[in-house]
Parts: sequence; C-alpha cells; structure tokens
Amino acid sequence: QVQLVESGGGLVQPGGSLRLSCALSGSIFSLNTMAWYRQGPGKQRELVATITSSKNINYADSVKGRFTISRDNAKKTMYLQMNSLKPEDTAVYYCNADVLSYSGSYLNYWGQGTQVTVSS
Repeated sequence: QVQLVESGGGLVQPGGSLRLSCALSGSIFSLNTMAWYRQGPGKQRELVATITSSKNINYADSVKGRFTISRDNAKKTMYLQMNSLKPEDTAVYYCNADVLSYSGSYLNYWGQGTQVTVSS
C-alpha cells in the first residue's frame, strides 16, 4: 500500500523557517512529479510548488524567493524549505505525488497534511 507521510510542521514566528518532509512508502515502479499544496483557513487548496523526477521546478508567485522545493529520488522523499515565513503562510500543507505502479497504472496520492502556523 502506497502512503505519503508529511512531517516538520509547527508553530513559528514571522520571519522564521521550517522544513517540511514528505516520504513515500510502498512499492512503486517510478515516482514522477511531486508537489506541495496548502490550504489556509477559509481558503481553497492552492499549489505551492512542483518538482519533476528530473528536478524541474515551479513555484507559486506568493512563495518565490522564500521557499525551496527539493527531492531525494533514492529516498523517495520530497522537502520544502520555508524561509521568511509570513502569517499568510499559515495553512495545512499537503504533499502530492504522481506514480507509475508495477501494473502500469498512473496513480495520484495525497498525504494527510501537516499544520504550519506563523504567529507571534
């Protein structure tokens, strides 16, 4: 059974930093594009950043220059380094992954989410 597990959320003061991790467990043929999404209070879920298997990267304008997405393909793990955090970054952060199963199916998975709260 494939699972995505996020970690690293918490409470941080404005201007602070956090590093989120997302680890995929289970048997897959290949791990393709991975992404971080977030959903703030009373808001719709939004895309934060994406990274392909060849490490092509895109960011939402709201996080460019502050957040850095990365991945370790050998560990099937993705990271999000968040610097210069602002109160408006407060949200539940979710990881998402496109995978190819051994049966040849393209599947998409979500993690359970990790809370990030930016407040003084």
